[in-house]
Amino acid sequence: MKNLRFNISLYIIIPLIAMGMVTITSIVIYQITGYYLNKDINPFWPAAFWSMVLIFFAFIGSFVISKIVIDPLERFVKDAEGFGVVQESTPKTPLVANDMGRFTMVFDQVTELLSKVEANKLFPDIAGRSKGIRGVLNSIIKVAPTDSTVLIMGETGTGKELVANSICAHSTRKEKPFVTINCAAIPAGLLESELFGHEKGAFTNAVVKKTGKFELADKGTVFLDEIGEMPLDTQAKLLRVLESRYIERVGGAKPIKVDVRIIAATNKNLEAMVAKGIFRQDLFYRLNVFSIIIPPLRERKEDIPAIADSIIEKLENRVTISPETMNILSSNDWQGNVRELQNVLESASITAKGTIEPAQVLTLVTKNQKEADAIIASDASDNQGYNLDQRMQKYEKGIIIAALNRSGGVQIGAAKLLGIKERSLWHRIKKYDIDVNSFKFDVRNEAV
Repeated sequence: MKNLRFNISLYIIIPLIAMGMVTITSIVIYQITGYYLNKDINPFWPAAFWSMVLIFFAFIGSFVISKIVIDPLERFVKDAEGFGVVQESTPKTPLVANDMGRFTMVFDQVTELLSKVEANKLFPDIAGRSKGIRGVLNSIIKVAPTDSTVLIMGETGTGKELVANSICAHSTRKEKPFVTINCAAIPAGLLESELFGHEKGAFTNAVVKKTGKFELADKGTVFLDEIGEMPLDTQAKLLRVLESRYIERVGGAKPIKVDVRIIAATNKNLEAMVAKGIFRQDLFYRLNVFSIIIPPLRERKEDIPAIADSIIEKLENRVTISPETMNILSSNDWQGNVRELQNVLESASITAKGTIEPAQVLTLVTKNQKEADAIIASDASDNQGYNLDQRMQKYEKGIIIAALNRSGGVQIGAAKLLGIKERSLWHRIKKYDIDVNSFKFDVRNEAV
């Protein structure tokens, strides 16, 4: 006979035990009171005595139950703190006033750590583990096993194609074709032929039959990059394919059944385009079954060091990044996002001699070209080298320039970015003779 096991939640067991104790206590006190009343004896002192006895046993029972439940938690927390993988927490910490607060803090840290480990294992090609990017990875895990249409939205250079590849890699179609079409790179007149193919003689120069991307991707996935650039007439035909799962080659009359999953991406606001009548509303609804929004790099700057290291590892010229340079990279706004960061690092690695120094990236990440040129010229002309103070002053000046550039010359904003007081920044600006007005001038020119 098989051993039957029933798993009952602690949320049920503990309340039942407490309820049982209260019920037993009530019955015993009732019986004692009735017994002494029947004998015309005042039941107060006997009832009080037996109440104290029952309270004592209830306390012992509760203590045993608590120890059974809490001991494993205590051992887990001590082990986790002993491994050094979480921040040590003690009841003396103001934010951790009791054991449960301590347990909660450690569990939160362990959960976050495990989520990062899982992300590293499942998505080795996607660098960065900020909350924003982990939200994207979580969305990938949810939607990948389904056949739902996915719309990926994000600024240029945020890695939309990388996310699309990750969805495919974790889907049931991962062994099938993954076909990419950049709707912005193909002339409007040829896009329909690229998507659906054409018959021989369908138009001028159509000397042979062409198989379209949808046919090539049968049983697999089609990634429509820059879907916002698709012409309206092609949008209508794409909508028909999404609804019927049949395509027709240009110049053909025979419907061809295709089994493909659609992943689309755009850096445009499709809802605004729908309102302007330049993108079909019905197609937008069909594409936006499940949406993933990739945050820009400026909103997840904690990812920049990991992304930068990942880029450096793939370069032919193996170099490292100095801490001062990483500070400059982390303070930049990166309007071109990861693609711009990659361009800067590839360019800087060409001239780097083992290590990318601040002077090699300042011309690429700041708009104050004169200041950057001055630093580079100073570096090149000094054949004696620098002592530590001179070197740190030059790096500090470069970081201040980058912060002022980002804030448009507003010293309050720059001080906030640098994590120092405004008065301290003002003294440094005077010390290094930095022209703050030049940053404001650049901003006005840009606005024009």
